[in-house]
Amino acid sequence: MPELPEVTTICRSLDRQLRGQVITAAASSGRLRVDVDSVHLQRFCAGKCISAVTRRAKYLLVVFTDHSGLILHLGMTGYFVITPDDQQTLPYERAHFLLADGRRWRFCDIRCFGSLQLCHEDIQSCTHPTLVNLGLEPLTKAFNGSSMHRLSRNSRTPVKTWLMDQRNVVGVGNIYANEALFRAGIHPATPARRLGLQRCRQLAAAVKTVLQEAIAAGGTTISDYRDVDGSEGHFSTALEVYGRAGEPCPRCGATIERLLQGGRAAFFCPRCQPRR
Repeated sequence: MPELPEVTTICRSLDRQLRGQVITAAASSGRLRVDVDSVHLQRFCAGKCISAVTRRAKYLLVVFTDHSGLILHLGMTGYFVITPDDQQTLPYERAHFLLADGRRWRFCDIRCFGSLQLCHEDIQSCTHPTLVNLGLEPLTKAFNGSSMHRLSRNSRTPVKTWLMDQRNVVGVGNIYANEALFRAGIHPATPARRLGLQRCRQLAAAVKTVLQEAIAAGGTTISDYRDVDGSEGHFSTALEVYGRAGEPCPRCGATIERLLQGGRAAFFCPRCQPRR
């Protein structure tokens, strides 16, 4: 599933291509996990001008000039394509928006786990039920060692699981949680409440650094992720532990190990990340 760096990369691409564009027509196949029927989508979007495309957590917010908008989530295999309108439907196309300049913006999704929602009120006020209970944005000043330490005091949850809980901090999925914990030297199974203030500071700093580096690389392509223009993310070449079970640690040479936490794989170096 695309995580914060991938969604940020796509957000920037969509904003460059869609800002100032007027939607003349819209339609949906009704096959996404959360969807809107074509009649309501057409009625809501027709004539609306896009003022910006922004991000909240792993959601893309298409903001109209009247402050309403669309809330989009890519799910596991969703992607966008913007092409001249040839009136043909692409494979896996689940929704499309016709633009006044003659282009068609398509939302494609192989496995149909993505979502498309309408927001009638001010979309950036975060009062929509989908957005209201989301946690801290990791690249803001609000997320730091002190806030992480405060929020995790009563949590028996393993710290990697805690990091991936969108009610705590948003956008840090499995790939980047593994990498940040490695850089901070923290075992993924450590209960979140066992981390002292200094270790929380180290981990928060590692989360920010990993995410910023991944954004600069255009995200991480493991299988399905592509930017709007079809390009892949290149942070996969910088991964130090994720997906490298059985390989030597790039720091100390110990064998990287793998364990399952809640159905998700955790990768760690037993020497650099000892379980205390």
